[in-house]
Amino acid sequence: MTTRSFPEDWPNPHTANHPDASKPTDSEIIELAWCDDTTFDSIKAQTGLNENEVIKLMRQSLKPKSFRLWRKRVSGRAAKHSAKIDGSA
Repeated sequence: MTTRSFPEDWPNPHTANHPDASKPTDSEIIELAWCDDTTFDSIKAQTGLNENEVIKLMRQSLKPKSFRLWRKRVSGRAAKHSAKIDGSA
């Protein structure tokens, strides 16, 4: 399984309305969270946000129905938890 990450040219220092170009935007974090190949551990390594913080961001940013669909999709999914992928959970 491949791990999805930001492109090599990220962060773009020329991004307008982005005060700290070294931090990913909410949209970039949401994109990683929706991706099946990106684990919560990978998101934490790239953004510093743990699983609970990603869930909180998704709850605040998505429409209620979209959030429920996302939670149903990732709840218990081994691909989102590296411990479950490795078989140690």
